[in-house]
Amino acid sequence: MKLPPRPSRRTLVMAGAVGALTVAASAAVPAADAQAATGCAVTYTTSSWSGGFTATITIRNLGDAVDGWTLGFAFPDTGQRVGQGWSATWGQTGAAVTARSVSWNGALATGASTSIGFNGTWTATNPAPTTFTLNGTACTGATTPTTPPAPTTPPPTTPPPTTPPPPTTPPPAGQTPVAINGQLRVCGVNLCNQYDRPIQLRGMSTHGIQWFAHCLNDASLDALADDWRADLLRIAMYVQEDGYETDPAGFTNRVNALVDEAEQRGMYALIDFHTLTPGDPTHNLERAKTFFAAVSARNAAKKNVVYEIANEPNGVSWATIKSYAEQVIPVIRANDPDAVVVVGTRGWSSLGVSDGSNANEIIDNPVNATNVMYTFHFYAASHRDNYRAEVERAAARLPLFVTEFGTVAYTGDGAVDVASSTAWLDLLDRLKISYANWTYSDKAEGSAALRPGTCAGGTYTGPGVLTTSGALMRDRIRTPDNFPTA
Repeated sequence: MKLPPRPSRRTLVMAGAVGALTVAASAAVPAADAQAATGCAVTYTTSSWSGGFTATITIRNLGDAVDGWTLGFAFPDTGQRVGQGWSATWGQTGAAVTARSVSWNGALATGASTSIGFNGTWTATNPAPTTFTLNGTACTGATTPTTPPAPTTPPPTTPPPTTPPPPTTPPPAGQTPVAINGQLRVCGVNLCNQYDRPIQLRGMSTHGIQWFAHCLNDASLDALADDWRADLLRIAMYVQEDGYETDPAGFTNRVNALVDEAEQRGMYALIDFHTLTPGDPTHNLERAKTFFAAVSARNAAKKNVVYEIANEPNGVSWATIKSYAEQVIPVIRANDPDAVVVVGTRGWSSLGVSDGSNANEIIDNPVNATNVMYTFHFYAASHRDNYRAEVERAAARLPLFVTEFGTVAYTGDGAVDVASSTAWLDLLDRLKISYANWTYSDKAEGSAALRPGTCAGGTYTGPGVLTTSGALMRDRIRTPDNFPTA
């Protein structure tokens, strides 16, 4: 699509003091606080439905650093059982449960934390455990057993009911996109919110964070959230081109920091594993597994995260892309079972159109996973009616997400094609297809939203800082969202 390259869920409550244990729960199990032995803090959060539940556990090491750990606890009710688990090796004997660290999360420095979880079943009641141990250090407390309420949400791996439950009281006007919509999921061909209603997210993509990190500061992100009223920040982390492969830990930390910045402003964060050259995503398969294991474990409790696992596959078949996706998605699901994952498509994420194909290859052979969407990219001055026609046709059969597009030519430069850009945006709005525009940067090229030199100053609002593309996109993005809650 462009020339290579240009230079989520429940919030877990952590214990606040050494030796404190918080056993917190959603509506399914009330919270209970108790004192515990020095050395650890645990948060246990559940969401129940008829006969089943999902448990998320956050472990915080408040003692000496450990390299390898075992968490132990006991279910209060004999009918409670651990089922599928993630981010740990799970075992159960009678009521006693153990969770042992895996290779990538065993090292916990003093003050460090990690999140694990499982899907379970219950028969009579589903009270929260009250006793935890970490490598033999007891974190004990007491809670009053309660009977779980009526069934609510099905497990992440269970298809949603055909008739959604009635929504709760709609949120007040003026709340952020994340506050209104909560945890997202795929329903049919749509991206849906916590009320099981189709929505469209509209926002901006960063440029490569190895080059334009200085454009992503408090003032610029405030402008994006408050002045632009954006719903979405796409975090473009190149893998090659001086990106992730040069400093995996450093780039992982940068991505996580931007996820936090988006969350603080109520925006969704689209984590983009920005593969472009080489175009075969399997070239970066092991890097992808390592990266997504890390970011999905760290952000599993957040509601605002969407994962884009391969930016623009090119020069490869759909079968190769599908195989890659079916190896990477389980890594994410092991930590974050209900997050939306976006899969790249053939021909620079053109649904195959740029390779002379079409979306039928995906329709006939979709990725074997749930809660998945498919990527489409376009550049308005280069991709016109035939691309729009294929998107409209494919959108009736596939959940699509335009994770990147430009108002200019596929090179990322040149004049803004206002007519084609408007036609594209009108189509995406009508079909409720979410999008991120390339780019929220001040690079000296036509697709940049900010004028060159803007990021060296402190002002990001007002017509004086916007390019033609930036002015067009701000005007479209800042119009009122339609986020149904009933």
